[in-house]
Amino acid sequence: MKHTCFKIVLALIFTFTCCQLNAQEVKYDSTYRPGAYVKKIEEFKKEGITKKDFVFLGNSITAGTNWAKLLDLPNAKNRGISGDITFGVLERLDQVISGKPAKVFVLIGINDISRNIPDSLILRNYKNIISRIKTGSKKTKIYFYTLLPVNASFNKFKNHYGKDEHILWLNSEIRKLADKKVTVIDLYTHFIDGENHLKANLTHDGLHLKPEGYQVWAEVLKNGGYLK
Repeated sequence: MKHTCFKIVLALIFTFTCCQLNAQEVKYDSTYRPGAYVKKIEEFKKEGITKKDFVFLGNSITAGTNWAKLLDLPNAKNRGISGDITFGVLERLDQVISGKPAKVFVLIGINDISRNIPDSLILRNYKNIISRIKTGSKKTKIYFYTLLPVNASFNKFKNHYGKDEHILWLNSEIRKLADKKVTVIDLYTHFIDGENHLKANLTHDGLHLKPEGYQVWAEVLKNGGYLK
């Protein structure tokens, strides 16, 4: 009898512990904004956006290159903020929409995943980003990228690692967003190695891209005719 009671107690403890861990895993903060967020918003405001511009919108992966120089495209405007999440993009999206740019290229979400924001909520934010651009700037062409893979062997961004299933699920949903006004650009397939990790020769830390990585990106855009 005592042995049975002991087993029941252990089972209850195990169940309680699992519930506690699950509760911790789903905690997230949609109000998080990077330290440089406000400063970058002011810089972007001063630079402005015109109807001829191609806007590159996202986080540090977008912020990490000079798009005008990389693509030989003087009207390219970088609107990447390091550490940004989908909620941050939504908060500053009016600044982009008000300029009614010719094109907007969106890559966002990997930091949401690292911060345990639910996939369904990230997807909802994707749809809101698209909807608001369509409504506020009807002539703007929208290009939505699939998320890039990561490479845990660099051991530098642990919160981003071990979450490949989230990247894969969101990418499958992003591909479904394509319609007459939204073009999906599948970056992911151009950056994976044989084990579905970010190619080591294209990154310096397992998350961000080296110049060689941006060259691959540029070729995807040029060869796909997305810059015409």
